[in-house]
Amino acid sequence: MSSWKVLDGNSRQAPSCPASRRRRGDHRDRGAHRSGGQRRVGAGAETIPVPGAPGLGDPLFPLDGNGGYTVDRYALDFDWQAPRTPFEAKATVRATATQELSRFNLDFAGNTLHSVTVNGIPAEAVREGDELVVTPWLPLPRSRPFTVTVTYTADPTQMRHRDDAIEDYGWIPTPDGTVVYPQPNGAKMIFPSNDHPSRRAPVTFRITTPDGLTAVANGKLVSREARPGDRVRWTYDSEQPVSTQLVQIAVGKLTAVDRPTTNGVPIRDYVPNDLVDRTDAYLKLTPQHLRWLEQRLGAYPFKNYGVLVGDTDLAVALETQTLSLVPKADLLGTEVDAERTLVHELVHQWFGDSVALRTWSDLWLSEGHARFYERLYSEEHGGASFEAAMKTAYTNHNVWRRDFGAPAEPTEPNLFKRMRYDGSALVLYALREKVGAETFQKIDRAWVTQYRGKTASTQDFVGLASAISGEDMESFLRPWLYGPTTPPMPNHPDWVATP
Repeated sequence: MSSWKVLDGNSRQAPSCPASRRRRGDHRDRGAHRSGGQRRVGAGAETIPVPGAPGLGDPLFPLDGNGGYTVDRYALDFDWQAPRTPFEAKATVRATATQELSRFNLDFAGNTLHSVTVNGIPAEAVREGDELVVTPWLPLPRSRPFTVTVTYTADPTQMRHRDDAIEDYGWIPTPDGTVVYPQPNGAKMIFPSNDHPSRRAPVTFRITTPDGLTAVANGKLVSREARPGDRVRWTYDSEQPVSTQLVQIAVGKLTAVDRPTTNGVPIRDYVPNDLVDRTDAYLKLTPQHLRWLEQRLGAYPFKNYGVLVGDTDLAVALETQTLSLVPKADLLGTEVDAERTLVHELVHQWFGDSVALRTWSDLWLSEGHARFYERLYSEEHGGASFEAAMKTAYTNHNVWRRDFGAPAEPTEPNLFKRMRYDGSALVLYALREKVGAETFQKIDRAWVTQYRGKTASTQDFVGLASAISGEDMESFLRPWLYGPTTPPMPNHPDWVATP
């Protein structure tokens, strides 16, 4: 058996045994590579293995995600050393081929690659930008499981920047460790993955740290084991499938703070040791937030919840599944502002986490609902008028529409701009004005119930709204979501949108 080479950077070196490539059925069918389809020769001929598509064709991030397989589970092993210090890592990806597969891609960026195996056999691996192109020794049969193991050195200082609400994403250093901010497509800086919000899988995390530090991840703490050399291995299980953009891994001097179990949901926050007392007054409000949201949306969709306080200069919170990341600045200010952030990220557990995005153009559903209920809660608890906020949004809506795209038609640079927040909450407010508060609540409850644990799109929401209301919501919502100008607001003929 020939030796297969791991090629980093933009190297195009050929494998050591060209003849073996032909044996494996890798015909370099470029058309099939683009489509991710399968090629047949002659009527009734045997299917020839072809490459999986290098991306899912998302309108905003066409190369995010990969075709030809689905991930069944990720297992991540991180040997954490010290802040801003590279460490050894291993990702084991259990997947199932959805076609006869000659090669496939993983989204993977910026780490030093060591080895790649498929089903325990060394595989050729070539870096092409943010893609890791893997060619196994033998083609992978359709509908059969396979296992990819990637070893690499992770760089906990690697991050990228966006000129919108996201700002910095990827690894976010803290004084004594790290948190991660993978949204929108920064998971590939953390581990090799199928990095698109519509592709979800459960994750096992095994993080080894020096004694005295705490490791945290999504889901449930399974074990804490002493290891040689004054080290500790922390094992977490996400318990339910999670989108890569919602994965959380944190290391630092953290205190676990348990809150009262609420409606059967255990609540545990992780707070930097020196911030526990200063943040407790606001963090202890989570049970109240959870009860308020369950009254409107139904049962919380996961098995546990908590807040991870980020000891960083990061200005943006993130709805990482079951463990929302909230920067310390949001918890050291006013109660109104702190609660708005806490409620916003908790709402996302229903909208965006449990009901995942089909494409990034559906982000308005996630951010719009989070902003809608955040403002509604705030009004009921001493904050600003919800209607006044919506009137202000209506005034600016045409400007946002022109500058940032219609709510359901963002461009990649404008994805996390104002239109996806207040501008999208305004669409939901218009729907509530159209159908009435009672019917609107039925629509939202049906949405998070019918699509719980699934992926859904804007068109799915419009169809459900039509079915629940008994009216054609397509003709009402389409101009709001896609039109060139903002439609009149039902029940508010005096509201005027700036041209």
